[in-house]
Parts: sequence; structure tokens; C-alpha cells
Amino acid sequence: MNAIRFSDLCAQGQVTGKRVFIRADLNVPQDDAGHITEDTRIRASIPCIRMALDAGAAVMVTSHLGRPTEGVFTPADSLAPVAARLAELLGRAVPLVQNWVDGVSVNAGDVVLLENCRVNKGEKKNNEELAKKMAALCDIFVHDAFGTAHRAEASTYGIAQFAKVACAGPLLAAEMDAITLALANPKRPMVAIVAGSKVSTKLTILKSLASKVDQLIVGGGIANTFMLAAGLKIGKSLAEPDLLSDAKDVIEAMRARGAAVPIPTDVVTAKTFAADAPATVKAATDVADDDLILDIGPQTAALLAAQLKAAGTIVWNGPVGVFEFPAFENGTRVIAHAIAESSAFSIAGGGDTLAAIAKYGIEKQIGYISTGGGAFLEVLEGKTLPAFEILTRRANA
Repeated sequence: MNAIRFSDLCAQGQVTGKRVFIRADLNVPQDDAGHITEDTRIRASIPCIRMALDAGAAVMVTSHLGRPTEGVFTPADSLAPVAARLAELLGRAVPLVQNWVDGVSVNAGDVVLLENCRVNKGEKKNNEELAKKMAALCDIFVHDAFGTAHRAEASTYGIAQFAKVACAGPLLAAEMDAITLALANPKRPMVAIVAGSKVSTKLTILKSLASKVDQLIVGGGIANTFMLAAGLKIGKSLAEPDLLSDAKDVIEAMRARGAAVPIPTDVVTAKTFAADAPATVKAATDVADDDLILDIGPQTAALLAAQLKAAGTIVWNGPVGVFEFPAFENGTRVIAHAIAESSAFSIAGGGDTLAAIAKYGIEKQIGYISTGGGAFLEVLEGKTLPAFEILTRRANA
């Protein structure tokens, strides 16, 4: 992707004294009392903010938080806890500004946090008047929120249309580089892991990857549907029988390219879906009518691990079993460690995937961990994200 990079503007001395508007992703989880329970996204935003401050800019930062009603502000929608955490991380005051659309006062070398942008009327529908007002606040717009890159909203897309300069922040740029490396110019063989409960939610991803990858590993309920398509019995396991023809199409598309969708040869079953349910390892051909398949078996896990260790590029989205239950986590654990031990460039994304990475402590051994769930999935589908499209257009204008 050919976009202006904020880091380049800073290096070239084009940011000093300028008003910089950063769209960050500070949408962090909170408990009932409003305390932040996990601050990864806030910490991820710090490099861009520091970059702007170090360059001598007057810095404005905004983000959405939760799902507020446009035009109606409530205390639960406030970025106040985020402002407090930003102040701690930056070691300086971070004033929170309300009703900011018509004007913001901030001096060069200072930073302010602009209250929840999704409270503004017209934000989600990318209202042109709102976008132009936001653009008028700044000399440089910086998109650094990959988690929103698949949405064309006023603070993510409209402002990029009308700002004097629109560029990619370091977090967004890192996502662009990782995606290009993994999907546009992959080192072969390329292996993708797509797992989850339903084929229907990831069917377009599977079809898109079937034209690109050398091995397409499916897991979870998706694998059950593919097992059915391969003529195997799955008992009372979660599956989508009405999508068997789609699963067969993916298998055939891969086969036509000399590639494959590995079908499990053994599985781990239980009679009930529960953490304390007795687990039984059995051949994939021996699944009983009252069995639930909750993980791939050790033989399958070992075969897949060998493929992953020999891969050149790995794309990972989703655990291959119910890894939250100790008796059914072996498949995901083996896969995770195989990816960590592989010399391949690996890119991983999606909430459950990130939870698995954290559980097995392999964060530093993954090539790139994507911060955007929905955006990451849309990239895998082969879609051009609105943020990438507008930033590229502005760079080439």
C-alpha cells in the first residue's frame, strides 16, 4: 500500500508546530465501575502520540469507546478513564475535551484527548459536514487505528478526504506491512489456519484463501463441517450441513491447485459440552452418534505441527478446539507452539487467537499480531479496507 507515513513526515521536519489529529483505537474493556481491565490498545497508541509530541506538534487524539448513541452523551461513554491512563503512560497531563468539533485549543508540545468521537451526530454514517469540521481542526490527520480500518466513518475516512495531509500512523503502517508480507508477497509454502464455530461466518475467507494458500487448516465447528463433506460422521457435533456443497467447493479448489485441506484423522470427543466432561481420543472414522468433537486428536495435531514448522508463511485465525477447557486444549496448544517454533513469517489475528497466544506465552514468537479483529478478517477475505483505500488515494493525489 502506497500511503504517506507519519514517521516520514516527522523525520522530514514537517510536523513541528503543526496541529496533528490522531485517530487512535482506545476502545478498551472496562468493569461495571468503569475501571479499565485491559489496556493493550492504549499502550499500542503511545508510540504515535510520542512521535507527534517529540516532533513539536500540537496533538489531538480521539477514539470511540463502546457503543454510544449518537448525539446523546452519558458518563459511561466518557474517555475519562482512558485520559487518566494515557497521562500515566506519557508522564504528563492529558486534558479531556468535550464538545470539540467546532474548535480545539492546544499548544505545540501539548496533547489533549477529544471525547468519544462516536457521540458526534453523523460519525458512523460519515457525514460530510462533520468530516469537514474535523479536518478543519488539523494540518495533519493520522490514522493509527487498524481496528477501525474496515469502517468508513467521519473520524476514520471522511476526515482523511478533507484534511490538508492524511497519513498512516506507525501502528497502522505496521499492519499494512505485515499484511503485505503475509498475503501479497508470501514466502512459500503458505499455510492458513481458519477456525471457528461456523463456516457461514468465514466462508468468504475460506474461498479467498483457497486461491492463495498451499495448506488450508480448518478447525472447530468449521472442521466438523468439512469432515461431513469428506464423508465422515461427526455425531452431534456443531456443524452446518446446509453448507456441505460450499465446503466441497473449497476442498476441490485446493485440490485443483495441488494444495489441500487436511481432514482430521483423529479427534477428541465428549458426551457433553463441559470443562469436566471425560475426554476420549478416537479415530475420525469411529465417532459415535452421541459424540461431540471438541478438539483435533494428537495424531492430527502432530501432522499439522509438522506442516507449520515447514511453512514459509503462516496466517492464523482461530483456535482448533475448545482450548478454554484443559481436556480439549491440546490441539490448539500444539498448533500454537508449532507456529512459535517455525521459521515462517506468521501473522495472527482475532480475539480467540489472541487469547490463545497469551495463554501459551508465545507473543514474542509470532511475526505480527494484528490488533484488529473485523479489519483482519476483511483483509483475509480479500477486501480493500476503506482506510487503506483513502490513504492511498490521498498519497497519489
